[in-house]
Amino acid sequence: MIFVLALAGMLWGLGHLMKAPYKARFVMLALLYLAVVAVQLILPLAHPLRQATGGSLGEWLFLGLLVGFVLVYRGGLAWLRARAERRVDALAAAPPKGLFSDAELERYARHISLREIGGPGQRALKQARVLVVGAGGLGAPVLLYLAAAGVGRIGVIDADAVSLSNLQRQVIHTDARQGMPKVFSAQAAIAALNPHIDVRPYHRMLTEEIAQALFAEYDLILDGTDSFAVRAMINRAAVAVGKPVVAGAISAWEGQVTIYDPARGAPCMACIFPHAPAPGMAATCAETGVVGALPGVIGAMMAMEAIKRITGAGAGLAGRMMIHDALFGESREIKLARHPDCPVCGEK
Repeated sequence: MIFVLALAGMLWGLGHLMKAPYKARFVMLALLYLAVVAVQLILPLAHPLRQATGGSLGEWLFLGLLVGFVLVYRGGLAWLRARAERRVDALAAAPPKGLFSDAELERYARHISLREIGGPGQRALKQARVLVVGAGGLGAPVLLYLAAAGVGRIGVIDADAVSLSNLQRQVIHTDARQGMPKVFSAQAAIAALNPHIDVRPYHRMLTEEIAQALFAEYDLILDGTDSFAVRAMINRAAVAVGKPVVAGAISAWEGQVTIYDPARGAPCMACIFPHAPAPGMAATCAETGVVGALPGVIGAMMAMEAIKRITGAGAGLAGRMMIHDALFGESREIKLARHPDCPVCGEK
């Protein structure tokens, strides 16, 4: 065995003198080892060459296992070190949670330069979780402007698919996406507009059974639905989990926006509208029609109220309702108050 080890040392030294790479030197040693093992296997026990190379197959196999274990161990350490270095590099390249990359700083520069929003307000937007109920006329501009503003997580729930009649006003969808579920069409549009947004699409109908659990995962709810029964259900669920609701409604040429938030002193929807309207008094857009730009006006106002609520800028519409008449270019405001005997948020 001493003869073979000496030969191995000579091969290593020769490789060093010839400036051969380490890989080539290890290959030479491996070939020498295989030759010695072959001699131990093939030649008789008393053969001089077998005696010169140690005379025992077991010793060489043990040595091979030992060297193999060392090499595997060193390889594992090198892999772990490389993985750790890649992790450190990735963490160094990515901004810490709550902070912004250079691309985000440039994207939101006009917000950050506003005194009322600034860096803290933009950070609040990035950390906010907003759920939009409905990806139709009102939901379309709401989703686009919330995504553009940098709201970090946007959920959208809607059971419908894009149809041709939607495209006159639902600007988040495209002709090519007819037949696609609205939530996935909206997700594609948001990703194209701002890749930094975490979009959570829920392709299903919002029901009483899931509303409270879903609302609890978000900070703010935006109601863009067009059914009194659905709006009332959203109101009940939001009151139950203490979440504010930015509510918009449109019909023909007129729209309205307010914030329902009884947990912070503002009325809920049931305080203002305790009973469903009489048949024919609150028709949907499909029944009465709606001018295409009106959802953009009201939806943009809803997005503005959400941005103000998240950043703490200005005075929101909690306790007030803004009513906009697009046909005559007029807006007016009415005061709203909580009803102590409200069946949803009242003390009883």
